[in-house]
Amino acid sequence: MGRLARYFRLLSAFARFSLTNEMAFRGNFLVKVLVEVLWLGILLVFYDTLFTHTGDVAGWNAHQYLFFLGCYYTLEGTIETLFLENALDFAELVRTGNLDFYLLKPIDEQFLVSLRKIDWSTAPKLLLGGAIMAVAMGMMGWSFNPLDLPSALAGVRWTFEPGRVIGFVALFACGVALAYSFLLLLSSTSVWLVRNENLMELWWLFTTLMRYPRGIYERDWWFILYYGCWYVVPVLLVVNVPADLLVKGAEPENIALLIAASAVLLFVSRRFFFYALRSYSSASS
Repeated sequence: MGRLARYFRLLSAFARFSLTNEMAFRGNFLVKVLVEVLWLGILLVFYDTLFTHTGDVAGWNAHQYLFFLGCYYTLEGTIETLFLENALDFAELVRTGNLDFYLLKPIDEQFLVSLRKIDWSTAPKLLLGGAIMAVAMGMMGWSFNPLDLPSALAGVRWTFEPGRVIGFVALFACGVALAYSFLLLLSSTSVWLVRNENLMELWWLFTTLMRYPRGIYERDWWFILYYGCWYVVPVLLVVNVPADLLVKGAEPENIALLIAASAVLLFVSRRFFFYALRSYSSASS
């Protein structure tokens, strides 16, 4: 417990230091936040246009798809706030030899390399994504009556299900772990490639695949992409399984697949990361 508390204190210190750096250039920070809000606006315009012309997309109605969109946006914000900038900077640490200074610290190298910077400009995406999910849940008839209000509200259907919400949070955490594992695997290749921009383009491809319900890939020859991204490189699990649980109900085989995939990929990515470090030639060598 003492060691875990130490890591939480370090993460808190990283967060405070990163926020101080952001506030030193407030104009830049506000512009970055504005860009994220505009990106959300584009997603919502796409959503509105899509459901103006149809009532169903791959088995998802308008309210369900809005929840899916909020889930994706929240997950993307989590990854970008905690991990993305660190992963993109890893190649520069290798190229300049500055990785030496991190490897000398008396702390887990993966923790330090993955979480040394917190990108506060993307943190509002978590709040905005959560708000979208809350609105979508309200549209679907989900309500919460914490005071057990009487007959004045008898016509309201209280359908809040804490068990499903807790399950969603747990599966969402598994989705974040799975996405982080892919990011760590890709960034670790910098040890050999030094400049890995082309490989990092795979990450943007993965996020594009995560953005849409899996049903759109289950047709014609697209089934090759579907099975490849569901079982082989399981990026489609990241958003689809948590969102499915809350808006459509549990699918035990998919839940088990996500939990197993996240556990295996976390283990494999960590081993691969330390294997890459063993191949790293320091600046002094």
